[in-house]
Amino acid sequence: MIATLKTACLEVRKSVKDLVGTPEGNTKMSVGAGGDISRKIDLIAEKKVIDIIKESGKNPTIFGEECGLIKGNDNDGYIIMDAIDGTTNVTRSIPFNCCSLAHATDSKMSSVVDAAIIDIARGDLYYSSKDKGAFLNGNKITIRKTDNIKEDEIIAGVNISGISQELLHSIGPIISKLNHIRVFGANALELCFLARGYLDMFMDLRDKIRPTDMAAAFLIVKEAGGLVLDKAGNAFDSELSFGNRFSFISVSDIKIFKMFAQDFQFK
Repeated sequence: MIATLKTACLEVRKSVKDLVGTPEGNTKMSVGAGGDISRKIDLIAEKKVIDIIKESGKNPTIFGEECGLIKGNDNDGYIIMDAIDGTTNVTRSIPFNCCSLAHATDSKMSSVVDAAIIDIARGDLYYSSKDKGAFLNGNKITIRKTDNIKEDEIIAGVNISGISQELLHSIGPIISKLNHIRVFGANALELCFLARGYLDMFMDLRDKIRPTDMAAAFLIVKEAGGLVLDKAGNAFDSELSFGNRFSFISVSDIKIFKMFAQDFQFK
């Protein structure tokens, strides 16, 4: 399935790259299954993925940000799709957005076995298959390895969009310890930045993330040597269902999590 996912990512980029930031691409069409506004560019991208999956001869169940659930053959597994991650960036021509696709054998995040993510602006293609490593444009990538990283050296991605005042107060001790915070606006691609060594840490603690937002990046980070954890520091897992919302922390090394472990212990 990895070859199909890679092809779908490349074809999505061809289909939408000239629509980024245009009135046509930004046209509001409907409300997607995930509850967000679906724009024309979202629907074009998602249709392209669905068409390529069908052409592959497989009939997996598809979870899509816009289309919702398309029931398939259980023996062919699941496709978890966010055909355009970072739609708001797309509407303003901010060059940070991607197509994120994952293939799972069961209805759990931990069952993801293939993943592909393409940076629509740059054309960089990230991909992984379970136990085979993580790759960027054909070259193997790994997380940034540091033996003695200090708190003030950590570069961290944080998603704080629409954060409540209560949560902002709770994560204040973490934020105040981080001297280098980045907010880019597309979780899947930010996690790829961690996988290739640009970031040391990424966290989204809003309890708003859906499986479609991170299923592909979940595998890519792990195959690059990184960790995806819950707030208690346990290995992260989740049901692949639309009603599921969660928080997570991803780090290049467990030592980085331990620096902030006490600060993550809030309700």
